[in-house]
Amino acid sequence: MDQTNRSVIVGESVVVKWLTPPAPLPHPAPDVFAHLTEVGFTATATPYAAVSRAGDGGELLLALVTAYLPDARDGWQWCVDEAASGGTAFATELGVLAADLHVALATPSSVFPEPVRHTRDSREAKDGSRDDWSARAEDAVREALALTGGKAGQWLSTVADSLRAGLAPLAVAGTTPLIRIHGDLHVGQVLRWRDGYAVIDFDGNPTVAGADPFQPAARDFAQLITSLEHVGQVAVRRRGADPLAIGEWAAAARAALETAYRTRLAERGHAALLDLSLVRPFEIEQECRELIYAARHLPRWRYAPLGVLRSWYR
Repeated sequence: MDQTNRSVIVGESVVVKWLTPPAPLPHPAPDVFAHLTEVGFTATATPYAAVSRAGDGGELLLALVTAYLPDARDGWQWCVDEAASGGTAFATELGVLAADLHVALATPSSVFPEPVRHTRDSREAKDGSRDDWSARAEDAVREALALTGGKAGQWLSTVADSLRAGLAPLAVAGTTPLIRIHGDLHVGQVLRWRDGYAVIDFDGNPTVAGADPFQPAARDFAQLITSLEHVGQVAVRRRGADPLAIGEWAAAARAALETAYRTRLAERGHAALLDLSLVRPFEIEQECRELIYAARHLPRWRYAPLGVLRSWYR
C-alpha cells in the first residue's frame, strides 16, 4: 500500500528506498534508526545510510539504505495467508515485537536522551496535547465523511454520531506516557523473513502532516490491532474466505496480540506505556484515516475500513 515511495533491491544486499518526492529534513526515520541501533533493537532491517542533498528551502532526504532481508514478505501477504488458514500463533510473536519496539523507543539514548514525556490535565497542559488528540480525531471523522461518497458514504453518515461518541475518552483529563511511536504501524510494515520478523518504515502516518512525534503507545497499538481486521477483509475479498470464520479469526488474533503485548510490557517494566482507554478512540480515528487514504490514493482499498466499521456498528 505504499504509494509514495519506491524501493529498489541492489544485489540482494541492500534496499534503497527513494522518497518521492524528497522529504525535508529533519525527517523522523534517520533519528529513529540511530536511536534503535544505539539501544540494541535489532528486529528491523539494519540501517546503513541516509542520502540527502541541499534544496532551495534546506536539506532534503532523498533515500534510505537498509539491509536486504532474504525471503521477506510483508503482512499483506503472509498475514493474509494466516487468516485464510485460520492460524493465530503469529499474533503472540507480533505482540512481543510491538512491545519490544515501544520499550526500545522509551529507552534513553544519545539521540533521544529524554524519550518519555507525560501528559497532564488538559486545562493545565501548555501544549494542549490531549485537546489536540480530540481535534485530530474529529477532523479525521469529518474528512472521512466528506470524502466517502455513494451508498458507502450514506451508510457512514448513519453512524457518524456513534463514531464521534467513541472519541470521548480523548477529551477526558488524565495522564499517559508519550513516546516517539512508529506512527504507521500495521501488518504491512512487518516483514516475515528467513530469520523471523522485522518492523520497517519509520516515516510516520502518510495521512497526517505535522503531528507531534511524541504520542501514546496506544496509537501504534490501535493501528496494528485494527490492521488484523483489515487482513481479514482482504482474505474474504481476495481468497474467498468465509466472513463468519474470519470474524472469529480476527477476534482471536486481536486477543492473542493484546495479551502478548501487555505481558511483554509488564515483563520489561513498562506496563504503564499502554493506556487501554485510548485504544478504541484511536481505532476509530485510524479507520477514518484509512477511508481518507483510500479516497486520496487507493480507491479500491475502501472496502477494508468500511468492512471493519460495519462489523463494529451493525
